[in-house]
Amino acid sequence: MHTDLVAALDIGGTKIAGALVDRDGTILVRAQRPTPAQEDGDTVMRAVEAVLGDLTASPLWGRAYALGIGSAGPVDASAGTVSPVNVPGWRDFPLVERVRATTGNLPVELIGDGVAITAAEHWQGAARGHDNALCMVVSTGVGGGLVLNGRLHPGPTGNAGHIGHISVDLDGDPCPCGARGCVERIASGPNIARRALDSGWRPGPDGDTSAAAVAAAARAGDPVAVASFERAARALAAGIAATATLVEIDIAVIGGGVGKAGEVLLTPLRRALGDYATLSFVRRLTVAPAQMGTDAGLVGAAAAALASGPGVTAAGV
Repeated sequence: MHTDLVAALDIGGTKIAGALVDRDGTILVRAQRPTPAQEDGDTVMRAVEAVLGDLTASPLWGRAYALGIGSAGPVDASAGTVSPVNVPGWRDFPLVERVRATTGNLPVELIGDGVAITAAEHWQGAARGHDNALCMVVSTGVGGGLVLNGRLHPGPTGNAGHIGHISVDLDGDPCPCGARGCVERIASGPNIARRALDSGWRPGPDGDTSAAAVAAAARAGDPVAVASFERAARALAAGIAATATLVEIDIAVIGGGVGKAGEVLLTPLRRALGDYATLSFVRRLTVAPAQMGTDAGLVGAAAAALASGPGVTAAGV
């Protein structure tokens, strides 16, 4: 049978998504399960296996020649293991080995979820045409990836660009990663909501306490909600400016669930960049919303798998 497709997995703290994808990045088959993030490692793996089961049941499965995984991190691409901060049951979990066993030893490429989103945005989205970019996912956690000199730069273990665990508040709250004052501890969705609640914000009649509800309140002018997003924006701005100073990126692309807040987040973020991106070579730095939406992780994981095939590449990967 002709093998012209790849399989992709996008594994995060909220959901596990899977797809079969063609060489143009078009998703042909989809599957999804919620992530049992607080359960033991084998329970989480069973959710992955359920997604793979849906994919292998498709008549198109036989055309897949490789599988790409974009996973919440840290990941270790060289060892094939993952230790997501938000999935405590997975520590040095042999994800690549387990996925290979489930798929009949299909070749597997592992990258961090932030790197996967970066691959997608550089291939088809907001970072297309930019040789030096940081792409971020701001959601349950905060991840990121880098494009340097026109190529995806995952680093030796697949974690380069993991901006969520840059410390921007030296005396800040402890982060689950073990450090203090990380970007993620301030700017992730759950932490935006936590800070708003701790400061006196109260949800509406529906009881929704998510970051999306805080964003809606901020749009309506609630000062506590506005302040929580401004604090998140400053943390993101500090991390982005530090990254730009180190590697001279010219664009930062913001995606993920919190990114959907739009100008509630982006306006204070752009304003705060002026306080941190002060050197001449980073003042041209622009911030743009991601374009790939919820498919970014899958498309980026597929790009990694496509790049592993003989004579096949995804642009910039």
